[in-house]
Amino acid sequence: MNIKKFKIVREGYPFVGVSFLITIFTLCFFSSDYSVIFGVLTCYFAYFFRNPVRATPFNEELLYSPADGKITAIEEYFDDEYLNVEAIKVTIFLSVFDVHVNRSPMSGKVKYQRYTCGGFVPAYKKAASFENERHAIGLENNGKRILVIQIAGILARRIISWVTLGHQLKQGECYGMIKFGSSTEIVMPKSIDVLVKKGDKVRGGVTIIGKYKK
Repeated sequence: MNIKKFKIVREGYPFVGVSFLITIFTLCFFSSDYSVIFGVLTCYFAYFFRNPVRATPFNEELLYSPADGKITAIEEYFDDEYLNVEAIKVTIFLSVFDVHVNRSPMSGKVKYQRYTCGGFVPAYKKAASFENERHAIGLENNGKRILVIQIAGILARRIISWVTLGHQLKQGECYGMIKFGSSTEIVMPKSIDVLVKKGDKVRGGVTIIGKYKK
């Protein structure tokens, strides 16, 4: 792996650091068999909290995927949370092996933000959208608006956000993450041509989710 294109988000430092210290401790004072277990755990934490460096080509007519994972649903409905129009919602499921950093699908200002506490329904289930911990941000740029929602999974205990109201995000810029299994939703107006289908694998800041109709 090219180290110049790989880094660990700061929220992962305690997990990596503590498990590494336990690995050394067990190696010195107990059996090497135990140290191997904690060594593997250290490697997994470093892997899970990775943040690949990606260059997202700017294009205001395109919307990029906000997350790595698998498309599990594409639905039409009326969004009364932020857009207040007939909308399309694309749901992306993130397994514990996917990159969990979320990226902005478009350039724009954070005009809406809402955090909701909740339960721990598995992220791949539809009920997770309504019952689980969630964090939604609404972006706007030159009259174009979208809503992106982070949803915690059964293992997740905290949604992390690095932005607040008024924050100006660049297309492809990292704005948060969810720990240990989750899903991300992008809600778009029906003026968007959706360019993915259910079952597709997507990459945050790389895969084009939709394009504005001309």
